[in-house]
Amino acid sequence: MQNLAPIALFVYNRPDHTRRTLSYLQQNVLAEESRLFIFSDAPKTEADKARVDQVRQLAKTVTGFKAVKVITRTENFGLAKSIIEGATQLVNEYGKVIVFEDDLLSSPYTLEYFNEALSKYANEEKVMHIGAYMFDLPDKTLPQTFFHHIATSWGWATWARAWKNFEPDIDTLLQQFDAEKKHRFSVENTMNFWKQMQEFKAGKNNSWAIRWYASIFLKGGLSLNPSHSLVHNIGHDGTGVHSNIEHMYQVHISRQPIKQFPTIIAEDKKAHRAIRTFLSNRKGTLLQRGMRLIKQLKVKYLNK
Repeated sequence: MQNLAPIALFVYNRPDHTRRTLSYLQQNVLAEESRLFIFSDAPKTEADKARVDQVRQLAKTVTGFKAVKVITRTENFGLAKSIIEGATQLVNEYGKVIVFEDDLLSSPYTLEYFNEALSKYANEEKVMHIGAYMFDLPDKTLPQTFFHHIATSWGWATWARAWKNFEPDIDTLLQQFDAEKKHRFSVENTMNFWKQMQEFKAGKNNSWAIRWYASIFLKGGLSLNPSHSLVHNIGHDGTGVHSNIEHMYQVHISRQPIKQFPTIIAEDKKAHRAIRTFLSNRKGTLLQRGMRLIKQLKVKYLNK
């Protein structure tokens, strides 16, 4: 396969997570033919410096790719600015990009999936995003891949033609939503996507992902997704920027290559029902929710 997309890996202060993420990436088909760009953010506090340095030392030793370039920031960008600027740099140079964060374990076929899809839908304006993660959906009869309007952020890819539509200004995004759009954006009120938008406006989060999803949604764009996840997020251990101790999003990584891609560019209604059902039931019973909250509060207390 020619003209492979560059891989952007965003790292900070988690050497163990980063090592595991890199190990899985190195085992990917096409890894040896791919260019890897490691974006290392600068420490936000003096307390983070030692672990940031550990990650940077690890980055210098990475092999197994066609080329490896480490970009070390001299000031702390934070995750949102890091991803926005890094993705913009690479799509401007290469026309497309594959994006990973430092807590994502991949299938051996994840890079192959991304590159196949980037090639197949390169000129389909409506297709704006390729996601590698998928919830553990209850319907096991879905096709290998499908289109949906939500955009997952745990391992993703896009093109320059789509990324140019990214709107970082939250007010510009918010003013385009009416009640019907809010309902659909939140998958019929089964997921707190609209709340995330409001929290960004209030300064309670700094999510690039919710603004990217909103940008896609407002353009009528679609995301390609696998029915069985090609990525597992190991960051739900309390170490991530926007993550708590969670188990509801755990998945078993698919070990099968993707061979089937949709030919009709439209949202898959069956997949939509499966996603809505999963999101409606993901938090479990009231008792399970209470136990999860207690665990999260305990971890936060111990980490003070």
